[in-house]
Amino acid sequence: MRSGFIDKLIERIRRVQPEEVQNYLVRLAQEKGFLERIFDALQEGIIVTDMQGKIQFLNSAAQQFFAVDDENVLGRPFTEVLRGLDWFSLRSTEGTVSRDIEIFYPHHRFLNFYVTPLHLDDQQPGSKAALPGMVGHVIILRDITEDRKTAERTIESEKLSALTLLAAGVAHEIGNPLNSLNIHLQLIDRKLRRVPEEVRGSIQELLDVAKGEIRRLDSIIQQFLRAIRPTSPQFVSADINEILKETVSFIRAEIQDRDILVEMELAPDLPKAEVDRDQLKQAFYNLIKNAVQAMRAGGILHIRSWWDDAYVSVAFADTGGGISPENMSKLFRPYYTTKAGGSGLGLLIVRRIVREHGGEIEIESNEGKGVQVTVHLPHGDKRVRLLEAGGSQSETAEER
Repeated sequence: MRSGFIDKLIERIRRVQPEEVQNYLVRLAQEKGFLERIFDALQEGIIVTDMQGKIQFLNSAAQQFFAVDDENVLGRPFTEVLRGLDWFSLRSTEGTVSRDIEIFYPHHRFLNFYVTPLHLDDQQPGSKAALPGMVGHVIILRDITEDRKTAERTIESEKLSALTLLAAGVAHEIGNPLNSLNIHLQLIDRKLRRVPEEVRGSIQELLDVAKGEIRRLDSIIQQFLRAIRPTSPQFVSADINEILKETVSFIRAEIQDRDILVEMELAPDLPKAEVDRDQLKQAFYNLIKNAVQAMRAGGILHIRSWWDDAYVSVAFADTGGGISPENMSKLFRPYYTTKAGGSGLGLLIVRRIVREHGGEIEIESNEGKGVQVTVHLPHGDKRVRLLEAGGSQSETAEER
């Protein structure tokens, strides 16, 4: 669709006097600038290419998506901005082609984009007569990262709901026989005390193994239930640094046994946060234990705390072997573990606890150089707060 001014100019082009040309050029420049401001105000990215796929225009949103400047990319092939795409398979002369892509720089995002042919005549793009008027393509990009995350959270919630339904049955069907076995082993143990010493020794060893296996099975059941069973945290105002120190002290024996050095860099002015002390201590315990077990003797675990206006944050950085990219996406799957004898429920429990506190957990891995797990917890009473611009226009809730 042409603008009214351009239509009028084309109609009068043969009658334009030389002295009027400058005025028309000024009008055209003003109209071009007006349209560019409109495009720059859009949240969707817009890229216009010629027939060879060279960029002729891109708006501010597209520049932000790919961390480029229009002065540096104008005239360059579109595939140099979005490497890895087969431009010739995407462009079309008849219709629109839509794809979803994942980008990692400057930020990890999921984008949906569609490519549509650009025509400068009034005929239908689908007709053959329209092809001579085709001058390039328009690529429109939309950030669907939050949509993907919402979909993933929905799937995850459905999976946990299914596991929760199984939890009660598992606890009943396995827990009761285990209790019965434990009682009968205790009865055997009592009778075994009347047996001569030379006979009792070998049987007692077998009995102790059986008791140990029952305790291990009971522990797995309890971990499973803690990982998926909804709980109600008992919030109290607490010093996160103190909880960290208590947790490290609790696991100190294992740390020393593995010859691990713990460095603590705790912010002295850390504000208190509303947390469930026991649950948070359990989450920190799991993270520290994972880090310690991931390192060889002589490794270093660096624990750091800091805060900003919204969150108190704690980072656990180890010097272990790191996590491979293909395993990063599996970390929160129930029963997925890389440790011999691990239950695969530790991180699932940590994430549930952190989310019940209104926080978030981040995991960064540098393969061969270690892993850093960061926990962000809101501080102050943040149950109700005014959202940043972009939420509902009717929101007037005051932070209290």
